Amino acid sequence: MKKLKTIKNNATAIIEEKKSKFIANIFNVNSVEEAENKLHEIKKKYYDARHNCYAYIVEEDGIQKKKFSDDGEPSGTAGSPILNVIEKNNLCNVLIVVTRYFGGILLGAGGLVRAYTEATAKAINKTNILEKEEGYEIEIVINYQDLDKFKYFCNQNSIEIIDTKYLENIICTIEATKENKERLENIKYNEMNINILKLNVIDIKLIDKKE
Repeated sequence: MKKLKTIKNNATAIIEEKKSKFIANIFNVNSVEEAENKLHEIKKKYYDARHNCYAYIVEEDGIQKKKFSDDGEPSGTAGSPILNVIEKNNLCNVLIVVTRYFGGILLGAGGLVRAYTEATAKAINKTNILEKEEGYEIEIVINYQDLDKFKYFCNQNSIEIIDTKYLENIICTIEATKENKERLENIKYNEMNINILKLNVIDIKLIDKKE
């Protein structure tokens, strides 16, 4: 089963090294376009900084896409160390931008690598790691009298109801693993006796992994 680790929340971390300030911003992004847009926002926000170095890993159509930049720092001292920390933490769908305000003292290649590595690691440590696994977005149609029983079933099986429409019948949109999808398909044989009028798979997607 396919799984992915990403971050739940964006965060900012700041370190100082020999009067240079390094501001690391980490973002959850779900496409290359979103990563590039966030990068543009950061460059605009810190327009007066000497360097906005970055790296990101994004999965699109089942393919991991990676990109990094030293943004004027000596080759291999900024973008690559940022990417290395992301990879060591097995993260995906993540953009990290480390902005440097030069303090007037040269750090040397080794000092730069350490500073960008430390700032990146500190930003990751300020986030919550989220695991995702392959699952389904499913539309379920039930009678009104079965709603409470269906909610209880979902709660007991760690199935998330992401939308509910109250029409002629109840239409619940849920996220479920393959195992829970099979449970739902056989729920009429379950002792809870919930009458599922319709089950329609809308999408196959990565969903939050439940404990």
